[in-house]
Amino acid sequence: MDFDVGAIYAGKVTGITKFGAFVSMAPGKSGLVHISEIASTYVSDVREHLTEGQDVTVKVIGIDQSGRMNLSIKSAVSAPVSEPRRPPPQKQQAPSQEPTFEDKLKRFMQDSDNKMSGLKQYSDKKGARRRGR
Repeated sequence: MDFDVGAIYAGKVTGITKFGAFVSMAPGKSGLVHISEIASTYVSDVREHLTEGQDVTVKVIGIDQSGRMNLSIKSAVSAPVSEPRRPPPQKQQAPSQEPTFEDKLKRFMQDSDNKMSGLKQYSDKKGARRRGR
């Protein structure tokens, strides 16, 4: 059986590793589904998504010079249709609630000025003592 890049085939998971899963598609023909090609979401553990003996649909995404096939499950399965993104609801901010960015910035600037003036006074006193000797 000839396998073409871009074609979709049925297969069975024959082995699971930490970097992907091996899928057998015909007697003597198998390929690797890399962990990044298992699902459209982040996959930290292959065993959370696949089990040995599971029937899967795969798409051939590449065949190297030595005949090894690179497979993809997420490309073979049509992407789920999601609803269009909606902006988050606007919150009405009461004056007693969390301060705005401008208020936080103003407070930061005041605190910074106070610290800088305190450091300047300390260094002036320290310098005057040394000069007086």
